Amino acid sequence: MPAILNSRALAALAMLDVVDEQKSLTSALAYFAKQGLEQDKPLLQSLCFGCSRYFFSINALSKILLDKPLPESARPIQALLWVGLYQLAHSDISEHAAINETVEACDQLKLGKFKGVLNAILRRFQREKTELLAGLTSSDVTLYEHPKWFIKLLKKNWPDQWQTICEQGNLQAPLCLRNNVRSQDRSDYLQTLSNHKIKAVSGKHALTSIYLEQACDVTQLPGFSDASCSVQDEAAQLAAQLLAPQKGERILDACSAPGGKTCHILEYADNQADVIALDADAKRLTRVTENLERLKLDAKVIQGEAQTPETWWDGNPFDRILLDVPCSATGVIRRHPDIKLLRKKEDIDNLAQLQGLILKKAWEMLRPGGTLLYATCSILSVENSDNISAFLADQHDAQLEPMTLSSGINTGFGWQLFPQANGHDGFFYALLKKQL
Repeated sequence: MPAILNSRALAALAMLDVVDEQKSLTSALAYFAKQGLEQDKPLLQSLCFGCSRYFFSINALSKILLDKPLPESARPIQALLWVGLYQLAHSDISEHAAINETVEACDQLKLGKFKGVLNAILRRFQREKTELLAGLTSSDVTLYEHPKWFIKLLKKNWPDQWQTICEQGNLQAPLCLRNNVRSQDRSDYLQTLSNHKIKAVSGKHALTSIYLEQACDVTQLPGFSDASCSVQDEAAQLAAQLLAPQKGERILDACSAPGGKTCHILEYADNQADVIALDADAKRLTRVTENLERLKLDAKVIQGEAQTPETWWDGNPFDRILLDVPCSATGVIRRHPDIKLLRKKEDIDNLAQLQGLILKKAWEMLRPGGTLLYATCSILSVENSDNISAFLADQHDAQLEPMTLSSGINTGFGWQLFPQANGHDGFFYALLKKQL
């Protein structure tokens, strides 16, 4: 039976998967968590999320502190250095535990000969922490903890908001619930939570949103197994509210996995709409099915690509379409900080082209007089307002419907939401009507 590794060793290996192998942090954590103790999973997740959030500064510090680069065979020591520096610079873990446990991980990774080097570097940082951190403030990359290409785009798109966007991207996102209106009113569920000594407040923007004061195991929330609520960011909850589905309508949720918006659409229409949940990923579609079953909702789940409707569409037009297109996810970096390490500038241009194609194909499936809601969890104009502007210039039967949200900015071609402290994520919406 393989030895149980401590959380620092596992965090180092997980970070190498993200940085060197370009794997998602979600998949890396799922793999390496199995090699540790169950009770250590929260610490492992905290270390990996922290290293990803502060990667640009801790990587810069590691280069300053290393007299010479480590040999390639000692790459895990480099990752242990990231883990150690994160703990000392940004966590509330005791310095004694941070250094000792991180150095001990060298033996577990069969690189014990580097214990002295790692120990010396971490103790030097401990002594010179204030001066070393001050030296990183002259660079936007290490000050704001985002890649250079992304900061450049933010400055271009949002010259007045870019610093705040970066700062919010480095904070932990709150836990937001979606009240199931088919089970109870939001006020009633808030009272139920209060009765169970769970502190919560209503969201300010989505009518079904509830914020918990402290994150918890949602499966233990009152009535969760009986469909009382779901986990969903407040900005994402606005999708059903803006689409305004009606009973008896034929509705497509393209790119639907994991199914939160599909379920919200059906809750909104009291499960009396003909909804198709489409997604290209068969594995992710299982999540859609699971969510539908838990919430006792009915939708037709289809595997297929939105940009090739000829492979799955029966030719009957839709009254409403939710088009939550694949995007850079730059509005949810605080939930997935590895995005900063995985996403590249060329990805954005490729995604924008795909989004434009999907929008054009979806439009062909919408009946005259019908409405389409274009949505992304991106904060980059090339994926959002630029796409809508280009589409409207080319599609003469498309009309941009006015909307006013209580957060964000009207771009002239849709509404841009930015991540908010103790609030919603970054999101974009544009509501389009097909003229008769």
